[in-house]
Amino acid sequence: MVLCGRESLIRLIGKRRRFLPNRRSILSDPIPDPNPNPNPIPSPKPNPVVEQPSQKPDQNGDVQCPVCGRNLPGDDYNRINSHLDACLSLSQPKPATKRKLSQRTLLQLNFSISNSKPKFQSLTHDCDNAPFLPLSNNDYEGDETIEEQELPQNHETGVNSTIGATSSSSSTMDCGALDDAKPEDVFGATLETFIVGWRHADNPEEVCAGTAIYLLRDPQNFKDPNAIKVVSGDSACCKSLGFLPRELAQYLSPLIDNYGLGFQGHVTSVPKHSLDIVPIQVTGHRTADGESKYTDETFICLWKNVQHVVEFASRNPHSSVKYQLNFCLMLQEVLRSNIHLLTEDEKTYMDSFTLLSNDSQRLFIRLYTRKGPWFRMSSISYPEIMDTQKAVKELAEKEYIHSIEGANQLSMSDVNDILNILNVSELREIWCISLKKGGGHGMKKQHMISSIISRDAGVPRSQLSTMILERSGSCIRISSKAESLMWRTERLFFLNGEQDLSSFLLVDMGKIKYPAYDCIISEPIFSNRRNLLSYEEAIEVAQIMDEALDANKIEVVLRCIKIAESCVSTDFPDRYSTSESVSSIRHLFTASWVYSKVVTVGISFLEQERRYTDAINLLRWLLNVFPSDIRRGYWTLRLSVDLEHLGFIDESLQVAENGLLDPWIRAGSRMALQRRVLRLGKPPRRWKVPSFSRSALRKIPQVFVQGRPLNSDLGGKSRYYNEEGKQCGVEELVLHYYTGDGGGWQGVHAESGIWLTIFGLLMWEVIYADVPNVFYTRFQNAPLDFGTDGFYTSRKSVIESHLQQIRDGMAEEFLIKSWETHSGTACRGVNWDCHSLHELRSVVTCVGGTCLASLCQLLAQDYRSWSSGMPDLLLWRFHGEYSGEAKLVEVKGPSDRLSEQQRAWLLLLMDCGFAVEVCKVKPLRRGNRVSFVSFLRPSFYSHDECTNALQSIEKG
Repeated sequence: MVLCGRESLIRLIGKRRRFLPNRRSILSDPIPDPNPNPNPIPSPKPNPVVEQPSQKPDQNGDVQCPVCGRNLPGDDYNRINSHLDACLSLSQPKPATKRKLSQRTLLQLNFSISNSKPKFQSLTHDCDNAPFLPLSNNDYEGDETIEEQELPQNHETGVNSTIGATSSSSSTMDCGALDDAKPEDVFGATLETFIVGWRHADNPEEVCAGTAIYLLRDPQNFKDPNAIKVVSGDSACCKSLGFLPRELAQYLSPLIDNYGLGFQGHVTSVPKHSLDIVPIQVTGHRTADGESKYTDETFICLWKNVQHVVEFASRNPHSSVKYQLNFCLMLQEVLRSNIHLLTEDEKTYMDSFTLLSNDSQRLFIRLYTRKGPWFRMSSISYPEIMDTQKAVKELAEKEYIHSIEGANQLSMSDVNDILNILNVSELREIWCISLKKGGGHGMKKQHMISSIISRDAGVPRSQLSTMILERSGSCIRISSKAESLMWRTERLFFLNGEQDLSSFLLVDMGKIKYPAYDCIISEPIFSNRRNLLSYEEAIEVAQIMDEALDANKIEVVLRCIKIAESCVSTDFPDRYSTSESVSSIRHLFTASWVYSKVVTVGISFLEQERRYTDAINLLRWLLNVFPSDIRRGYWTLRLSVDLEHLGFIDESLQVAENGLLDPWIRAGSRMALQRRVLRLGKPPRRWKVPSFSRSALRKIPQVFVQGRPLNSDLGGKSRYYNEEGKQCGVEELVLHYYTGDGGGWQGVHAESGIWLTIFGLLMWEVIYADVPNVFYTRFQNAPLDFGTDGFYTSRKSVIESHLQQIRDGMAEEFLIKSWETHSGTACRGVNWDCHSLHELRSVVTCVGGTCLASLCQLLAQDYRSWSSGMPDLLLWRFHGEYSGEAKLVEVKGPSDRLSEQQRAWLLLLMDCGFAVEVCKVKPLRRGNRVSFVSFLRPSFYSHDECTNALQSIEKG
């Protein structure tokens, strides 16, 4: 079902959860009164029972909260404890602790995690629990600023182990904390490390324990200039066995290059599995050309960092299974940065994961990332897991998985889920027995399952469960507790529903490269647990509604709408009473924001059901409780339209007029309301002509192109023959004309795509500028406030200065610099594949600095409103080598008309100085004049010329 806002809701939900903790209460509990008391506090559902409440229940079985006075079910201890926690935390809020990414967040030392005490101190943060931070190359030069390096990468494959980034500059090295390193500490010191890329070496099977090795620098390695090869010392041909880990190579390489150190050693042991690491020992010695200055500060820092990396690796054994390392990193990062959101029980449970065996960790991650929910033990087999049965037993003991051994353990939902993992032949056997029928051939799997679990089945449920387990064998699934906590971990780590563990894989494979930026964090996204649990429950409601829309369960959809309305009413007013809060990105992570999306989709659903009265009531409610929201334009327009549907023309007109006074109504919505006022406000309703009438009714230049149509299917996209007799769309037909006889233009059919790419490249330094609390993870392609009003206001001086440089002719230089420096890096709106640098330079040159600056300013101020609806074609042509002109053309077929967003764009572009026009394609008629039409090429006419030509054709 196509509903306005549903795509956005689906992106918010992300991958649907297999287990929803609050599903039963959402679908069955009474919907709360929207306004139970002046300062209500919603009660989050999931929370472990700490102790039984001391309050005495009343006659109805309810107890009263001693903090806020709200009545709660006396038999629901989970809810009572959660509510008490929320009330107490609300009455005594804890101040947010400032945190810099360089001390506490992401992806250091090959996605490893550390519990060691840091060797460096921050000027702004107590980092006693922070992981060790390696020094950057800047520190080799004596720079006091510590910068976070791009994390390790396997040199032989180019697989990145992190996202390039620089940390905040407020962290400084305390050199006094480093002991003096003496030459005897270096020469003869044994370093225990390992080889990466061994499986890619030539004849790795020839390597055995005791094989002599030495280290050889590889400065020409294009993936890492600090790369150090591990070379076999038993061969005269210097056979490469692999590379040192990147986190160690970045400190050893300057010691080898600048201080003439050499390293020799041997292979400690050879692993059984090709994916495992090869442990080695190496010893340092002075080469013939080595320097004698081994006591300077730079040498001390480098050698101490080498020792720290080796010591860290010894405490945290390396695992070559990358997804396991990535998962543990994500888990540890959430435990460090969001510890105030977790209960002691949850922290203990999550910490216990790191104590599991490698096999158990890998099996859990494998199952968690699969669809499920049930898995047959007989079908679980992974090459990196040595003992699956032992891993399952350990996971079951720690309550990470749940297994089914007996038929009496199966619920009805379990029966349905396990039937889905049986093959067709197994289902057919059960079908024949349960329905006492033969055959069943040709039936679809889902139809067969429905028949088996229907009431017509002639076997008791216990017998059915036994038959299922006899064929499926032992089955396991992720426990509900583990499922909920790991989902929360992913959400806190990525801060969205679209990314998951596969994001690590895409980075490791080099498929995605995220930009470099500073994560300057002084406020957490979720200030307390109450906010997090409310947000999670809101997403559950959104998922249930999305599932109900797919299944066409109207009652469930309506219930979700009512729940969303009641929860926003009880939670909203205290948080959104001022406009300043809207400029913050934190409102995007509140339950109220999610519920507003649910209601918006629900309104579209009600409109399709022609329940306009219900839709009107919800629209009025949204406009009342969300006074500062960019979606007010859509809500106001729909309210005016729905009122007109019911025949309330005067009210519809009044709503449109009031909407034009709202500063949050912009772009296409504002244009649509203006045109509604002009249409509905004719005498005798309104005698005065609005001041905007002349601007809204401005004529946009129009031209006409005639073409021979291929089809005229109702609702289908029009197809035409071009002058070469080939089939093409309406945009290609017009573009073909403009590039030929229409003026020798060059052009592309890109709509908004090329403009968003140009904006991203020209404004790259602005987008990734150092702004606090907009970058929280290393997996962002834009700051969190991108597309909000806060993006422009928090960077106003930087943006205006940058736009002035674009006006002064620096646009092409900015474009080239961004392309050459960041090519292939993920940036919101930038498409590196659709347009070449030459093409983009031509556009920038021909459009000119003034027009480009106006366009960039518009997108910087309101990216969300103006990132769609741009004209179809962008045309340009040169007048000499360094100057030219550009034109934007909106193409419309015979039955198309401009949308309000497109009209708003065209008028705005005209105001900015762009040359724009609307090109309408008219089909040539067939009939007796087919010979004339068949040879008439697509032509370019003014309106009068087109009319005269058609009249001539009609007259024969």
